[in-house]
Amino acid sequence: MILSCGEALIDMLPRTSTGGEACFAPYAGGAVFNTAIALGRLGAPSAFFSGVSNDMLGEILADSLTASQVDTRYLARSDRPTTVAFVKLVNGQATYAFYDEATAGRMLAPADLPSLPPQISTLFFGGISLVNDPAASTYEALQAREAPTRVTMIDPNIRPGFIAGKEEAYRARISRMIGRADIVKLSDEDLHWLEGPGDLTALAQRIVAQGPKVVFITEGAKGARAVTATGERTVASQKVTVVDTVGAGDTFNAGVLAALHRSGALTKAGVAALSTDALDAALSLGSRAAAVTVSRAGANPPWGHEL
Repeated sequence: MILSCGEALIDMLPRTSTGGEACFAPYAGGAVFNTAIALGRLGAPSAFFSGVSNDMLGEILADSLTASQVDTRYLARSDRPTTVAFVKLVNGQATYAFYDEATAGRMLAPADLPSLPPQISTLFFGGISLVNDPAASTYEALQAREAPTRVTMIDPNIRPGFIAGKEEAYRARISRMIGRADIVKLSDEDLHWLEGPGDLTALAQRIVAQGPKVVFITEGAKGARAVTATGERTVASQKVTVVDTVGAGDTFNAGVLAALHRSGALTKAGVAALSTDALDAALSLGSRAAAVTVSRAGANPPWGHEL
């Protein structure tokens, strides 16, 4: 089973009312939440760990997980409010305004960490949950605890506006977590933010040198690549009409993990010795699944039968 560990929130997406007025509509979301949902829909054994509120919005989150075949037994429920993010779309590209103070997700603490059974082979981390304490330190502690014996993957999904004033501590945390991770996924923009200008493959190899066995890089319409210590594999993007990009990278992550699960590679030894066929399958499923997500509004990952 794959345990996604990170934020769950409500995305307030821009819509037009029946009266023609601009308005916002609530949708369950959050980068790590989206990955858990996509994994469940793709048929991979998926579970989710996060701080989730008992309020009305928290019920939307929990019900959405269950509807997508995600195991919710590891949720840390509380009476704190739900994180809300208002989304602005410009030419299909999303920017966010987060409301996160004293929320159920933000206040997740080490005492909330679950004991994990052997059937959980892989833990996935990322998103804005790695920015603010106490939640950020709690997730890092979980990764540090489990990384020696289970596969861990991280996608920082960096939001520069959200980390303003916290960049030094955030960079240090991401560096530590990347060093422990077996799998890293970064967008091309994330990679440049971490490593500066330069060739993407060369920059990804710097990440590999820090400890991970494989780094996946997404490049939007250009496609994606997987970089290891011994080589590189690439895949072209699927050609679709883009409605918006909300949840695209999160769905790509799920496709990668689902493909590696299908190939039996989600073990420490398996990830350390990924074949070109396994990498190609991971890139292909990640790209195809993400193409469906960007072709429709909001973070709405595909079910397996849609592929």
